[in-house]
Amino acid sequence: MRRSAACLLALVAAASWWAGCGEVVERRGPDIEVRAAKPAPVPTGLGETHRGARRPKSGRLSVAVVTHGQASDPFWAVVNAGLRQAGRELDVTVRYSAPDTTDMARMRALILDAVRSRPDGLVVSIPDPRALGGAIRTAVRSGIPVVSINSGTEVAGRLRVLAHVGQPDRRAGFAAGRRMAEAGVRRALCIQHERDNAALAARCAGFADGLRRAGGRSSVVYVNLQDATAAERRIARAAEQGRADGMLTLGPGGAEPALEALRKAFLTARVKLATFDLSPEVLDAFDAWRMEFAVDQQPFQQGYLPVLFLAQYVRYRLEPPGDGLVETGPRFVNRRDVGPVRRLTGESIR
Repeated sequence: MRRSAACLLALVAAASWWAGCGEVVERRGPDIEVRAAKPAPVPTGLGETHRGARRPKSGRLSVAVVTHGQASDPFWAVVNAGLRQAGRELDVTVRYSAPDTTDMARMRALILDAVRSRPDGLVVSIPDPRALGGAIRTAVRSGIPVVSINSGTEVAGRLRVLAHVGQPDRRAGFAAGRRMAEAGVRRALCIQHERDNAALAARCAGFADGLRRAGGRSSVVYVNLQDATAAERRIARAAEQGRADGMLTLGPGGAEPALEALRKAFLTARVKLATFDLSPEVLDAFDAWRMEFAVDQQPFQQGYLPVLFLAQYVRYRLEPPGDGLVETGPRFVNRRDVGPVRRLTGESIR
């Protein structure tokens, strides 16, 4: 099911047929608009769109993006950077929407709003398939090609989306559990910051499986990141009561209170900490020998590749390779990787 790097490079090379330069226009608030200032050169001829109408291949396209994460969040800011880069290069207008907080009802409404606007393509994350599946099927039935990203690897095929770009979360959690076990961890905590997010639950489940193979165990601790102080206290209390020697957070938002909790409780030396995803704070923790490793799912690709796939499909009827599952992770970053990765993190690429 893995797509090779060669396939993706070939797709990017093909995209250069119409790649152009343009300015970026951003609209404050829940929608962020990215527009190329002028049409880009493309091969001659006309192509069929997904609606059956004939359109010049040089025509500007519109793509709506609805995710469960705000574009200002460190992880989703990198996804958004990929979206914006693809929009500039491929002459595509990209509009990004997300709930102010994790809210599946609001996200479902945003997807249906996007469908009513009749974009050329739609990009969605699927943190809760039961809540969002109906809205995604509505988009597919209306003839709008859909690419899912980030969460939803296991259900994307059933929803008949064009492709899924992301990381198999249970497998990523399992790999993290094995790495923790190799570091000597036997009693770990998985810090889950969104209770209704199926992808995060899959990471914790995989993490527990990976530790179990080595005779270890893991338990889930739920925290609310809207109250950082309470999250720190809950993490420290769970670590002390469970005599944890390892801890996995599921994103930079969870890593920051975990780092503070371990520092304030004088547990840094006893508890090995790892996280999903990168941020300047996570990289600083590597420098201070307070982080074992980070699981990198390459969020820039989760933004860039869906726009590329949709542009190729709408303009040329070119479909993503293989079965449409493009795995952007898991990749692992450790202390020796910090130097080259830090610059790219500052540029919103890693």
